[in-house]
Amino acid sequence: MSDLGALLRKARDQRGLSLDDIQDLTKIRKHYLEAIEEGNYSVLPGTFYVRAFVKNYAENVGLDADEVLRLYQKEIPSAAPEQITEPVQRPRRSQTPTSDGWSRFGFRILMWSFLLLIVIVVYVFAINRPGGKDMESVDQTGMTDKTEPPVSGGTGKKPEDGGTNAGKEPDTNDGETPGTDTGNGTDGSTPQGPDNSQTPQTMTLTLDRSTGKTDYYIYSPGAGKHTITFKLTGGSSWVGINQNSKSGKSLYQKTLQDGESDSAEVEGQIYINIAHANLVEVTIDGVLIEDKDQTGSHKMQLTPAEDTDTATGKTDQNQNNAPESQ
Repeated sequence: MSDLGALLRKARDQRGLSLDDIQDLTKIRKHYLEAIEEGNYSVLPGTFYVRAFVKNYAENVGLDADEVLRLYQKEIPSAAPEQITEPVQRPRRSQTPTSDGWSRFGFRILMWSFLLLIVIVVYVFAINRPGGKDMESVDQTGMTDKTEPPVSGGTGKKPEDGGTNAGKEPDTNDGETPGTDTGNGTDGSTPQGPDNSQTPQTMTLTLDRSTGKTDYYIYSPGAGKHTITFKLTGGSSWVGINQNSKSGKSLYQKTLQDGESDSAEVEGQIYINIAHANLVEVTIDGVLIEDKDQTGSHKMQLTPAEDTDTATGKTDQNQNNAPESQ
């Protein structure tokens, strides 16, 4: 094992992380991480990836990546400089009189084609232009639409007057205001609704199942943002939060010291990874998440109750819609 590999492995062991945990954090394959710790850099795809993988590894175990690369620059293979190839200039071929003749001929064809296109466009526009007969028919139609109807006999008023009177709203009966009768014998006063003030819901946490070192919880209410709080007692530990699952987007990661507390705002389904579960107290909105006094690393996945209810509702609906067997 090389000196650099020993340094990285020691930092990883101090944080209680396995190679699988480093693989999840760095997205680097496990056999590449093993090769780095053993100093077998020939397994890696190239010298550029050696420096990149070492830097990523060092950052995720709490080391100064730039300082590590500087101290162990002799051990890490340096990237080979790229060879710059100067372009070879080919001799230009002399233009022959034949090519000049063809270029002139092509220019003439292009010019005549352009003129012919202009003539065609003008011709099409001329034959599609609306004629005088069409304009005259439009004017006559407009005059017909504006002709006033004859005056109704005996009244001396135009039909518009009658139409105006007919368009008026009828008077309400008995002086009642429209909309006051509710149809059930009650008065038209607006009923007062229930008090909109609601008591804040208390966070509830239910253990759904456990698989290996991973516990699956369902919490309610799940809507909105929630606060995850970590409190360290008796040592230091690395903690991390990912969105949805361990392969989801990293939302929070930090190495906390003895007596230190820190929190993070989360929303939806989250995945929590703790290096030393017996040293860390985890709460969501003040509700303690039990770790069963586990030693070593501990993982927890928290799912909002609304998500599980939606999935259950869809299953029940599909069962109700299924045709009955005869």
